[in-house]
Amino acid sequence: MLGGASRPAGGFATGALAAFVATPCAGPFLGAALGTALLLPAAGSILVFAALGFGLGVPFLVVAFVPALRSKLPKPGPWMRRLQQLLAIPMAASAAAALWLLYRQASYPALLFALFAVLALVVCLYFTGRMQRAGRSGAWFAASLSLLVVIAAVVRVPASHGLHFAPASGAEPWSEARARTYIEQGRPVFVYFTADWCLSCKVNEASSIDRDEVRDAFRRSGVQMLAGDWTNGDPVITRFLESQGRAGVPLYLWYAPGRPVEQLPQVLTPAMLISRAQAQQRR
Repeated sequence: MLGGASRPAGGFATGALAAFVATPCAGPFLGAALGTALLLPAAGSILVFAALGFGLGVPFLVVAFVPALRSKLPKPGPWMRRLQQLLAIPMAASAAAALWLLYRQASYPALLFALFAVLALVVCLYFTGRMQRAGRSGAWFAASLSLLVVIAAVVRVPASHGLHFAPASGAEPWSEARARTYIEQGRPVFVYFTADWCLSCKVNEASSIDRDEVRDAFRRSGVQMLAGDWTNGDPVITRFLESQGRAGVPLYLWYAPGRPVEQLPQVLTPAMLISRAQAQQRR
């Protein structure tokens, strides 16, 4: 086994740690699967998570049980340190995104608190590394102090009160009553539900929703755009998502007069929205 035949428990622990560390990174890309798992019965949810775990473990299993593949793996060397440095870039970007989300949810006090906690953690880890390289026995104390800093930061982070939600230009805040009013007036309505922590939501907003050509098409066709913010888990939006068979965002709905509501794909394109607006204009 990859973890070493003499210590299978170590190999298992290494794999469990890899899965634990990778889960938050993969979360934004598995929104549909995780949302489906939350809506399915217990047996279906277990099957979804088992499939996700199997997918994560397949490369390790293949290399472990096909010895010929091990000889094709690159040999240890200086490239490993360069790869670590390269992978530090997306990790740093992920940390910056988490800080930005904390700022969005709890404003400046939480951001300053988090920056101080990060600085304290960096100092603790720096001294831990120095002690380890020097072979000194006090490294465990610095490592324990790092863990305490993390726990204290999580427990003492300022309460979330959030910043004002800024929808796409031309969009109004969503409510069921407001959407119903526009629908009863015979106007086409485009509704999108988003959250600051939702990567695919932000990509769709920037690439397909908040664009001049889409706004122009909506204006010519009289399409009203409504936006719902689920960053802090609004219970009203949660109930509405569940009524649409969804456990999370993004969710995109198109209401055309005289037709059933259409649930759009999770990956939008400007052409997808413009074509629907133009179809309303031809009616």
